[in-house]
Formats: sequence, structure tokens, C-alpha cells
Amino acid sequence: MDPFHTSPMSIPNIPYGFMTSIPITTNTSMNPPRMDCRIWSRLPHRLIDRIIACLPPPAFFRARSVCKRWYSLIFSNTFLELYLQVSPHRHWFLFFKQQSLKNHILKNNSTTTSNNNNNTCCRAHCEGYLFDPDNLKWYRISFPLIPTGFSPASSSGGLICWVSEEGGSKSILLCNPLINSLVQLPSTLRPRLCPSIGLTITNSSIDLAFAGDDLISPYAVKNLTSESFHIDGGGFYSIWGTTASLPRLCSLESGRMVHVEGRFYCMNYSPFSVLAYDISMNEWSKIQAPMRRFLRSPSLVESRGKLILVAAVEKSKLNVPKSMRLWTLQECGSMWVEMERMPQQLYNQFAEIEDGRGFNSVAHGQFVVIQVKGSADKALLFDFVGKKWAWIPPCPYINMSSGGGGREDELHGFPYEPRLAVPITALLEQLTLPFSNFIA
Repeated sequence: MDPFHTSPMSIPNIPYGFMTSIPITTNTSMNPPRMDCRIWSRLPHRLIDRIIACLPPPAFFRARSVCKRWYSLIFSNTFLELYLQVSPHRHWFLFFKQQSLKNHILKNNSTTTSNNNNNTCCRAHCEGYLFDPDNLKWYRISFPLIPTGFSPASSSGGLICWVSEEGGSKSILLCNPLINSLVQLPSTLRPRLCPSIGLTITNSSIDLAFAGDDLISPYAVKNLTSESFHIDGGGFYSIWGTTASLPRLCSLESGRMVHVEGRFYCMNYSPFSVLAYDISMNEWSKIQAPMRRFLRSPSLVESRGKLILVAAVEKSKLNVPKSMRLWTLQECGSMWVEMERMPQQLYNQFAEIEDGRGFNSVAHGQFVVIQVKGSADKALLFDFVGKKWAWIPPCPYINMSSGGGGREDELHGFPYEPRLAVPITALLEQLTLPFSNFIA
């Protein structure tokens, strides 16, 4: 199957990138003017390459079918260096349709599934749905190299982190779906079941943290420790050799961490609070959540270098309307300030659809997506810059995909920046082991 095509005509010979795109909104009344081909033919290659490097990923992969030279640009180090310099950042989202991750892993570790269930699970995991919030477009993208038994756990710097579902030492894969690259990291040292996972990747370093769900016996887990992985271009590395004790009586349910300014943050439940892990100090601390007794479905997200808490507020014993609020953590690290509140009429509509099932939140750049649990097509988009709320058009591929419906099937989203080149990949390939042993 061609990775990217626009129905009904497919574009041949494109071994990388997207499978399909369907624009949600179109405007056929106005067609942009086309540049005369005689002008294109006289442009220097360096200028043409600069234009191509600025194209959105779907347009880039379509352009590769024009000629052999454009097709081979993705293999050119000179072009990739130019791409890293001039390509604009795109704050997209990547969604996967699957069961609630922790319930799915618990089920897979406690029961023996049939071949049909395994095939369905594999198909669901190895297909993702990209959402472009600027243009309200959905794309479908495949992960053909991901073996069975792995689930998406985090993303950063254009790479998706996949973690083994089986309890024990966790195997880790980093994948760039645009170019079908796959790198295996060394496995964690401590046995865990469903740990909370944080990942941050820069042009010269990578930090990865696993926390909680320590397997203290084949049938029992406890939130005791965290362990971290670090490597950078300066030659310093720590391969799961850095461990730390978690705060007492912590409860990590979301399975995710958010990175902001050298720290990983995750929600602590019962009662609600925020746990912070300082990477350089290798220390955990606890931050009190705002209005913690009245929060429902709290989520931590990162937006433009700030930590944001998204939650519904329900004061059942007070005459205060229920609402959806967003707080940002101040630089002091202990004070929260409310920055936005969903319009009451919109929240009433959202609450009726949500019906107490809860919701998940994910942010990227100026956008935050609030996704209703147990639903694959009900989500709100908020633009921090434009101060606008809007319902996201349903993903057109959900009904076309295999997999059962029902309450347990839902979209799980990650912030994702599509990138043709990731500078840290070369450093990882020098360090890590081959991943061929995972592929049957």
C-alpha cells in the first residue's frame, strides 16, 4: 500500500510517510494561482530545495513523485541539513485508537488472547491518526515496523516512543513514522507493569524516565522507584543507572509525564496533587493542586514552555456552576493561576456528551485537545492565542479501521511534530542495540 495518496488517484513509488489524507474543510470557489512552469525550470536547485523543505509533510511526499531528484532529496544529507534549518515547526497531534492503556496492558498480562484479538490489536496499534489543528485536517499513518506487544507511550522531537506491554523489564523503541526508522534503546533494569513514562528529546540530548508500578511479586505492584536514561552529544550518558525513590503513598494512574524546563511532571491521585521530578537533581517533590477537592479528570499538559493543569471543577455543595478550567504553574513552582475557563454554555454541552465518563487532555504549541473518554469522535480544541473553542471534526478513518467499539475503545493522543530528520537519531544508533530480534 502506498503510504500517502489522495483518493481516487494514488501516487506511486513513495516508500515513506503518510497513507492517506482527507481534508475536513475545502474551498473550491477560489483556486490559488499556479506558477508558470517556465519560471520553475529556471530557479536554482538551492532555492527549489529551500521551498521544498518548507512544505508540509503531505505536500513534500506528493512532490517526491515529480522527478528522480526530488524523490531522492530525503536521502540527501545536504537537503536534510537545510531542512533542519528552515522547516517551520508544526504543532500537530497523533492519536491511536486503543483501549484505555492500563486496562489493555492488565488484560494482556492476565489472559491469553486469541489470534483474532492479537491481529486486531496489532492493526490498531500500527496505525495512527495525525491531526493538523491549523487546517483541521486528518491524516492516516502506518507503523509497519512496530512488532506486536508494544504500545505507544510518549513522543518528543519527532519520535514516537513504544514500550513493551509485558510486565518486567521494559523494552523501548523510538520510531520516526515519516521515514520508517526504528531505534531500540536498552531495556529498563527494574521490572514494572504499567509505569508512568516521560520523554524529552532535543537536537543534542535525550532524557527518558520510568516511574512507579514496581513489580514486587508476580502478582503485586507498588509505586516505589523511578529510573532514568540520559545521553547527550557531549559524551555524557546514564543508561538506567540513575534511580530515585518516589514520594510515599503516591498513586500514578495516567501513565504519562510532561516535561517542562528540566522537570518531568505527572498527576498524583487520591488526593489530587502534582509530582515533579528534577532531572539534574534526581529528586521528586510534591506540588499541591488548585481546588484539589473539587477536581474531576485532571490532566497535565505542556504549552509553550508552561505547565498547565486542565480539569473540570464541581462544587456539589456550593452554589457554583460546574466548569472546565485551565491553570498554569508559576515560576516559583508552587502557585497556580487560572488562565482560562470554558464558556458555560459550551461546558454544559460538553458535560452532556461526556456524561461523567471523564476526559483526557493533550496540548502542543498553542493548542490543547480535550478528548471524551470512551469516544473516538468527541473532542474540543482550544487555541490559546486566538482564545477560541471549537469542536474537532470526527476522524474519517475510525469507521474504516478494524477493531471493536464500545466504551473501552477511545483515542489516545500525543503532541507530535512531523520531522523528516531528527539530529539525535545518529547518536542513538551508535549507542543502542539492533532491534531485529523483536521482529518475527
